[in-house]
Amino acid sequence: MVVDHSSFANTEQIAVRHADLELDIHFSSKTISGVVRLQAEALQDTSELVIDTRDLQLHGASHLLCGSQASTPFHLDQSHQALGSKCSIALPHLRAGARITVHIEFTTSPSSSAIQFLAPEQTAGGKHPYLFTQCQAIHARSFVPCQDTPGAKMTYKAAVRVPAPLVALMSALQTDAQSFGQTPYLDTKPRPDAATYYFEQPVPIPSYLLALAVGELESREVGPITRVWSEPSMVDAGAHEFADTQRFLDIGVELAGEYVWGRYDLLLMPPSFPYGGMENPCLTFVTPTLLAGDRSLANVVAHEVAHSWTGNLITNATWEHFWLNEGFTVLLERKIIGRMEGEQALQFASYLGYNELKETVAKIGPDHTFTALIPDLSGGIDPDDAFSKVPYEKGSYFLYYLQGLVGGPRPFEAFLKAYVQAHRFSVHTSDSMRSFFLDFFKDVPAVQQVDWETWFHRPGLPTVRNSYDTSLGRAAFDLADRWHSSEGASTSGSFETTDLKGWSTSQTTAFLAHLLQLSAGSAPLKPATTRHMAAVYRLDESHNSEIRALWYRLCLSAGDEAALPLTAAFLKEQGRMKFLRPLYQVLCRSEKGRQVAVQTFESARGTYHPIAAKMVASDLKAKQ
Repeated sequence: MVVDHSSFANTEQIAVRHADLELDIHFSSKTISGVVRLQAEALQDTSELVIDTRDLQLHGASHLLCGSQASTPFHLDQSHQALGSKCSIALPHLRAGARITVHIEFTTSPSSSAIQFLAPEQTAGGKHPYLFTQCQAIHARSFVPCQDTPGAKMTYKAAVRVPAPLVALMSALQTDAQSFGQTPYLDTKPRPDAATYYFEQPVPIPSYLLALAVGELESREVGPITRVWSEPSMVDAGAHEFADTQRFLDIGVELAGEYVWGRYDLLLMPPSFPYGGMENPCLTFVTPTLLAGDRSLANVVAHEVAHSWTGNLITNATWEHFWLNEGFTVLLERKIIGRMEGEQALQFASYLGYNELKETVAKIGPDHTFTALIPDLSGGIDPDDAFSKVPYEKGSYFLYYLQGLVGGPRPFEAFLKAYVQAHRFSVHTSDSMRSFFLDFFKDVPAVQQVDWETWFHRPGLPTVRNSYDTSLGRAAFDLADRWHSSEGASTSGSFETTDLKGWSTSQTTAFLAHLLQLSAGSAPLKPATTRHMAAVYRLDESHNSEIRALWYRLCLSAGDEAALPLTAAFLKEQGRMKFLRPLYQVLCRSEKGRQVAVQTFESARGTYHPIAAKMVASDLKAKQ
């Protein structure tokens, strides 16, 4: 039996198969009130349904069995700091195979970790409020009472009432009132100034893929089943930036099989969205930091598209096995990019990913369980605390190694498609993946040399070294070496504005990352050098978020105080954790930088998502 240390739910005894949601949005109180009807099937004889909650007010519960409805008692345990409150709902004795519907009326808290309410001044339009949810990893329990574990999948329908003229979107297909059926909860409190939106998700999903957004939203079609949604002032820029989405989908189908979700829409989020993207089915959320103007950061969308198969269709059973979601998805993302931009692009991205893995392992500590593919999350550990580049890059590194053992991309891609199709709609563990792989390649002797236990459980960097083609990065590395070995300010003739001409974003960031790595040793750059670099390449003026984040880190590491106001401005204009945490951490290395960090965080904290604010606050406290 697979134990989920991050959930209280008794999923081994009873499984929620479907949920009907009726939600009423209240911007004035920053709450959502509603009812959820959980349709559950007993897997064993049982007399209770145990679900996860956090900071929810539960107003009452009842059950419907064999056409008869009755109220039912429930008990909330004392709240755990990370996991919330266990909710035990008493049921009539159920035999295995019996089905029951449980009704729960609830209201969310203004401090819900899953929901961010934005005031009008925090939006692009400045006229209407906005809200969005972020449920991964275990935040769905602060949005809806549920079995909040990736090991439990359900379909759902939803009716969402919002103030006019706002629009509601969910991780589901839009439908109508007739399709939803009766809405007794919403209909008892009609509001003429509101609109109700209806949704249906017919494919079973885990709770972390529940998603809701409400705001002043418009859309543009960019493909047969794809549109881009955003606030009106950004929607055209989003449609331009994500024009290749259909190509990503088409290649994904070639590699992994049928696309089952009906639509693939994108929602360009407000700046406070804490991630690059979130693979909510039918409605991927993406950060506005991807709006580079030249589609150079669209690989994030390729990653989220890949999740349509690896993660959403076939899902890790618990958060300990998160590498199965992200490792496979990174590999699939790079295969999509490789088919569009060539094998060298795939190879270079893999190499850069390994460098990110090395940096992450060094930061966390090579002996820490969080650097193992399967970390130990027992003892009430918040999965958010364990998330890093490790499941992404160590996972994809391992799969690339396996690909080499079985004869290269062609046989491995045959395995990949077979694996996804054999396990679609289900959940899996590292052991089930290993079993399928060994059976698929039972006639390949080389697979017998795989030390699975070391790969799965040993922390630190992989003990096996993959080989990648880095020819796309050669010029970037050479230029970084030149800057590091020289006094840039005194050798102005050695560097030209054309040095970076024609480079991709990945090449420019490789240049900066390599220089940052070189200067982290015994010979850091001097402020005069970074100022000269800024003058030659106009890096202070860049609008590319990936370049800006690395450039500011490089300047701050060199003690270049001219970068302090630029960094503070960047930290205030977006809330993506990939950029926030490293920049706040490098600011804290100097006394003046720490003052800027504290002042900036105090100013911007209210605009950050609760998850991001929590993580940055933890980082700043650790630096005191």
